[in-house]
Amino acid sequence: MSGKFEPKAPVNLNPPKDDPISAEELAKANGEDGGKCYVAIKGKVYDVTGNKAYQPGGSYHGKDASRALGKTSTKAQDVSADWSDLDDKEKGTLNDWVTFFSKRYNVVGVVEGATNME
Repeated sequence: MSGKFEPKAPVNLNPPKDDPISAEELAKANGEDGGKCYVAIKGKVYDVTGNKAYQPGGSYHGKDASRALGKTSTKAQDVSADWSDLDDKEKGTLNDWVTFFSKRYNVVGVVEGATNME
């Protein structure tokens, strides 16, 4: 659907990267001390630095939050790369989040060894 989830203000994004990012590197990119803040969805790593919603104190920063996003949950126990147990509606929600993030944040890499990309 054209125009779905378009940002209110135009966003200039860099071409997506497919550089490998280790789970340790992802975990360190938690926005603490003014550092980078990354969130992964379905194995793609987005740079969300500067967005208060993903800074320290939140559930998603420095992690692959696929399952929680599909469930529309901010509970720490729902934050997981494994989204295989989501129902069809939740998988649709997860894919909507991928679209949303893809139109707002640079893809800086891919989680090393990710098995949750499709």
